[in-house]
Amino acid sequence: MHGRLLDQDAAAVRALLPRHGCPEGHDHPPGRPRDDHALEHDYLGLSFHPKVVEAGRAALLKWGTSTTGARPSNGSRTYHLELEQKIAAFLGREACHIHAAGYLSCLASVAAFAQKGDIILADNNPEDLREVIATANPQSPKMLVIEGVYSMEGHIARLPELTEIAEEHGCFTVLDDAHGLGVLGRQGRGTVDHFGLNDSVDVICGSLSKSLASTGGFVAASRDVIEFLRTHSKQTIFSAAISPSQAVCAQASLEVMQAEPDHLEKLWSNTKKYRAMLKGLGFDTWDSETPAVPIVLGSKERVYPFWKALLEKGIFTVMATAPAVPAGKDLIRTAVSAMHTEEQLEKIAAAMAYAAKKL
Repeated sequence: MHGRLLDQDAAAVRALLPRHGCPEGHDHPPGRPRDDHALEHDYLGLSFHPKVVEAGRAALLKWGTSTTGARPSNGSRTYHLELEQKIAAFLGREACHIHAAGYLSCLASVAAFAQKGDIILADNNPEDLREVIATANPQSPKMLVIEGVYSMEGHIARLPELTEIAEEHGCFTVLDDAHGLGVLGRQGRGTVDHFGLNDSVDVICGSLSKSLASTGGFVAASRDVIEFLRTHSKQTIFSAAISPSQAVCAQASLEVMQAEPDHLEKLWSNTKKYRAMLKGLGFDTWDSETPAVPIVLGSKERVYPFWKALLEKGIFTVMATAPAVPAGKDLIRTAVSAMHTEEQLEKIAAAMAYAAKKL
C-alpha cells in the first residue's frame, strides 16, 4: 500500500511538471535571465555575464566541443591547468584538480583517501561529533567530511568548533563548499575563508555549476594530496575531462568574481530583501543565514499544494520532504541570485502570497 501511494504521488508530480522543467512548457528567451526561478543556484548571476558567455563561445570555436578523453590519457589541456592554478591560488591552496561533475569531485575527495579500517565521520553537529568520536578507536585513522553551507536549510557550518574537534583527534578534514564558494568570505572565497581557517581544513571540494556559472567540480589541497588523488582516484582516472567551453567559462567567472565585487554585494542585498519579504508573509525560513532560503511547511500535505500553486503562477521551486529533510521539516527549496531584479522578487512575493492561501 505504501509503495502504491508513493507511486501515485510521483505520477501526480510528473503530470504537473512542464516540459523541459520550465513553467508553461518552454525555456526562457535566449540572452535574458530567468524570471521564473525562485530556486537559483547561479548565485552571482554570471551565467549571462557577457565576459563569461563570450569566453565560452571563443573556447568552442578554438578548441571544439570536447577533449574526448580522460585527463591521465589524452584529455588534459592547458586550459584545465590554468583553471586549476587559478582556483588553487584563489583558495590559498598549493594545487587543484577539476572534474567533469561536482559529484565526482566530492566522491573523489573521500574515496581516494579513505582506506579499509578508517573511520569516516560525516557530522556537522559539534556536540554530536564530540560524543561519537570519543567512542572511536583512538588508533584508527579518521576522516571528517562536512559541508560549508547546508543548501537545504541555508545554515553555515560551525567550522571553528568542528575543526577544533578534528584537530584534537587527528582527523583528515574534507569540506564540501559547493554553496559557500562565491557566497561567503573575501571576494567569495568560501566558508573556510569566512572563518579564517585555511590551515585547519585539508581538502576543499566543490562545484563549478553554481557561483562559477559552469559545470564540473574541483578538489583543492596541498600538492602532495592532489598528486595522490590524480594517481589513485578512480573518479579522476576514468572520467572524461571537462569540456573546453565549461573550463573557460569557470575561469572567466572566477576572474569576474575578483574584478567586479558588485555581484556579491547585489547577492546579499537581494538575500536581505527576500528574507524580509518571506518574514512579512509569516513563513518559517529555518533561520537561514545564506542565499539558500527554505520555506518550512512541516508536512508533505502542505508542501505539495504550495509548490503546485507557485507553479500555477509561473514560479519554479523544488519540494523537499522527509527523509530528505527531518520529519516535520518538509519544505520548499528556494535560493536567491544577484541576477534577480526588483520586479522578479515582487513577482515571486505575489506568487508566495497566492500559494499561502492554498494551505
